[in-house]
This record gives sequence, structure tokens and C-alpha cells, in this order.
Amino acid sequence: MTDTTRWTVSVSRNTDIAVRSFLAQRGMKKGDLSRFIEEAVKWRVLDQTVAEARGKFDDMDPEELDALIDEAVTAARQPA
Repeated sequence: MTDTTRWTVSVSRNTDIAVRSFLAQRGMKKGDLSRFIEEAVKWRVLDQTVAEARGKFDDMDPEELDALIDEAVTAARQPA
């Protein structure tokens, strides 16, 4: 990480033990905790973003949504 920001976070003792045990079982060192947290945060942000996007289509007819997806996939596959 070339451009980093230091965080101070608090987690329960059980979470701390679970994460450190998980990392140790996989041969990871103390410094790997930062990378693990960063990756976990990125996945959580992606998950929340996808859930939010999906929620915006809840009231759309499934066939209409399929057609919209097909149209977007076709457009994305067009040569630039």
C-alpha cells in the first residue's frame, strides 16, 4: 500500500481472536491484518452497492428487467 490512511477501530474480543486465529491458521502474519480488513471492507461495500442497485428494480416486471439486462449486455459487447 503506497498511499495509506491509519484507522483506529474497535472490535469485540471474540472478533479479534477469531480474525487473528483465522489469519494464523493460514500462515499470515500480524501485518496481514490490514490487508485482510481492506479486502473485507471492499467486498462489503460492493455487496451493499449491489444490494442497493437490485432494490431499485424490485418493482419492475421480471420480463422487462430481463429485456433491459439483455440490452445492456449487448451494448457492452459492442466493439468500441
